[in-house]
Amino acid sequence: RIPTLAELEDYLKTRERNRATRLVDRLLGDDYATEYARHWANVWTTILIGRDTNNRMVDRDGMRLYLSESFKANVPYDRFVEELLTATGDNADREGAEQFNGATNFLSGKLADGGIQATAKTAQIFLGLQVQCTQCHNHPFNSGVKQNQFWELNAFFRQARSLRRFDGGRRVAWVELVDEDFAGQGGNPSEAEIYYELRNGLVKVAYPVFIDGTEIPRSGLLPGQLPDGEPYGINRRKELARLVVSSPLLPKAIVNRLWAHFLGYGFTKPIDDFGDHNRPTHPVLLDGLAERLQQYSYDLKSLMRWIVLSKPYSLSSRIEAGNKPDAPQLGEPPRFARFYPRQMQAEQLYESLLTATQADQGDAAEAARQRDRWLSQFVIAFGTDEGDDSTTFNGSIPQVLMLFNGELIKTATKLDRGGFLSDVASGPLRNREKINVLYLAALARRPSAVELQEANRLLLARKGEAAEALQDVWWALLNSNEFILNH
Repeated sequence: RIPTLAELEDYLKTRERNRATRLVDRLLGDDYATEYARHWANVWTTILIGRDTNNRMVDRDGMRLYLSESFKANVPYDRFVEELLTATGDNADREGAEQFNGATNFLSGKLADGGIQATAKTAQIFLGLQVQCTQCHNHPFNSGVKQNQFWELNAFFRQARSLRRFDGGRRVAWVELVDEDFAGQGGNPSEAEIYYELRNGLVKVAYPVFIDGTEIPRSGLLPGQLPDGEPYGINRRKELARLVVSSPLLPKAIVNRLWAHFLGYGFTKPIDDFGDHNRPTHPVLLDGLAERLQQYSYDLKSLMRWIVLSKPYSLSSRIEAGNKPDAPQLGEPPRFARFYPRQMQAEQLYESLLTATQADQGDAAEAARQRDRWLSQFVIAFGTDEGDDSTTFNGSIPQVLMLFNGELIKTATKLDRGGFLSDVASGPLRNREKINVLYLAALARRPSAVELQEANRLLLARKGEAAEALQDVWWALLNSNEFILNH
């Protein structure tokens, strides 16, 4: 989000040379622990379950609660991934749901059709591999991903089931994620195979094998003991989690994701498609950060600190002669010779509007529900529910209409008594100072001489309607590229 007026004033009056470092440490520290957890819970809710609010097999509040607690506790990333892949219990914190575990929401809505979506999303999010198309054929570009590998990875999910729990009618109240014995599609639990079909119609068999070729026992039975004490069976999801968190792709995938989050572009495009067909632009830096993250026990706050205090993050977004060839927006590989302006994500735009208007002082639970309602409109207007580049603001007609005429903008620019704009308009400040406040609140800077002159001209033209003129200025600022773009 954008800074508040108080945060901006505090930063600008600090003259120490290391004020950026101090600010980063404060933002990652106790003062902002709750907001940090809320922000990253929102980000990862979108990554893990998308923005669709109509999927009854997932509970957004439960997912967000788990994520918020995880980020507040700064849970190491490898443990976080393990919890998501192995979670069992009820996905909603509701009456009657006695074993609430919000982590179950990652998989609770992805186990239909034999867990195809669970397979694709696990590889994509945690390993940086796009395997979704290989359920039907070998990857057309990545020679390292074959059809058999998709189904071998899929076999790890065949013990998991999502059991719907109803509210007394036909409405799903929550979902219970459980592990059960899997007898295999051939009815032999000691082998527990699955079958898949090649494009030529030939049927092949698959057992649980990780993408690096590591095999686990083929049994579909969960762990137990025979009468003589001999152990049998295996929990396939736990084995998968063990293999994922020990994979060299895990730290690279999260480094690439967070680098792209902060700088607009990752070391590959898309960020979740590693392979010979999509070499990283800066392999030494990617490998170095991944190795260092492992040395720091997968501490994500440390990784964020390294990135936002790096030279590329501190560069200006201004295009000059020396950085003009650095043009990833034209399809060129990013050189990170300048900061790349980019559109806010939906969640960032929402939070920034609340911050600018000082309208974020309500009940946290109700605020989260309002955010979800607004984001569901965002999905419709902005095209997809995949959390990808097309869910940022790129200036399409539906996006422009929604932003200019949407309820959130209308609320943000109201002159209702007690609201931010009303307080500024009716306050004792001179018009020049009121315009300064609006610019600082929206754009974190004062207006230029030309901008101030134009605003004053508007106020003079609407003599007697100063509040309405300020409302027009405020509306224009909140709909400006400078507000919408992170630059």
